[in-house]
Amino acid sequence: MQQTPEFTPILLGSDFNVYGMARSLYQLYHRPVKAIASIQLAPTRYTKVVDLELIDGFSEDPVWIDSMRRIKERYRDHKEPVILIGCGDGYAELIAKHKDELSDVFVCPYIDYDLLKHLNNKERFYEICDQYGLPYPATRTISKDQHDSQTVVDQPFDYPVALKPADSVAWLDVHFEGRKKAFRIQSRAEFDKILDASYANGYTGDFILQDFIPGDDSNMRVLNAYVDQHHHVKMMCLGHPLLEDPAPSAIGNYVAILPEYNEAIYQQIKTFLEAIDFTGYANFDMKYDSRDNTFKLFEINLRQGRSSFFVTLNGYNLADWVVKDYVKQDLADQPTVYGNQDESKHALWLGVPVKVFKKYARENADKERALKLIAAHRYGTTYEYSEDMNLKRWALIKWMNHNYTKNFDRYFAENKG
Repeated sequence: MQQTPEFTPILLGSDFNVYGMARSLYQLYHRPVKAIASIQLAPTRYTKVVDLELIDGFSEDPVWIDSMRRIKERYRDHKEPVILIGCGDGYAELIAKHKDELSDVFVCPYIDYDLLKHLNNKERFYEICDQYGLPYPATRTISKDQHDSQTVVDQPFDYPVALKPADSVAWLDVHFEGRKKAFRIQSRAEFDKILDASYANGYTGDFILQDFIPGDDSNMRVLNAYVDQHHHVKMMCLGHPLLEDPAPSAIGNYVAILPEYNEAIYQQIKTFLEAIDFTGYANFDMKYDSRDNTFKLFEINLRQGRSSFFVTLNGYNLADWVVKDYVKQDLADQPTVYGNQDESKHALWLGVPVKVFKKYARENADKERALKLIAAHRYGTTYEYSEDMNLKRWALIKWMNHNYTKNFDRYFAENKG
């Protein structure tokens, strides 16, 4: 256990990401971590690791900023740093939007709001990719005006195609039968139906239509990085997802990640983040395209990823980088850490029971590596923490695992066919 430095972290949200960050801090400093959210989600129930405060409507302005003004007064006299960490897209955006007002009391390790809006919007992100020579899938933008014009919206790619909302934050408020986080579309009829339903149910943003990169989940990669207050990349950790959640509301959520080292990816992303003067946590999704042997970027998340506990699991405690940066003030002179060079220290991260991974992960050499790590007990999950176990939490984890198993049995074939 490390000597406790004087600081107070505040996490925003109550999901897996929050629990992973809180657990990462608890493993080092052995004290509960304050979190604030609008609703209680399962991962942060029955835990001694997270001290959760609920505020109705806290996920959006004006409730959010009004609440933060009151919360500021609680911490105004704290001499130690109080670090604000958003663990979802919406919270990260709110912190960046109000950073100037909050920074007299809180440490806000986020980029300016204008840059965030460019990176958060997939259309603008791809424009930035063009500027810095980062590969991404062939893309076409579809607007609401095009859809409303009553002309047939053409699309230049062969089916299947990928379709996703350009504004991921606005998409959270859109609900209809068949709604998904992202779509893999097999036909013209399905394409038209999804556009009609989305705009009829209140979505006003653009859609990103993309050439579907062939291959299954095991062609994906995920990279987490921390960039210090001086815009220098200090940690990068690459993961190789082997399986994704097939449930409609969770498509794109990884549930099995092998650590991986790739110097070319590390250098490419490091150059990019430092060139745009990034600050804080970043999370990239990309997919290997066998047609031209490149890794094509899908998006950047301006926060830790939902599955980012795989970074801590492999020895690069994700939450401690911001502490080193703003509390210990000893990060500036440290060289960049490029994760996962030593295979003997690799550990498999799982978000589902072992039996689900064994049944549904694609048979290949990477799965064999993962199975060997499981056999050697070199694996772990975000939510099963031996120091935070009680009867209620044990039962909750059993219930979550049961639901994961049921969802895979129900959705896997239809989404992977």
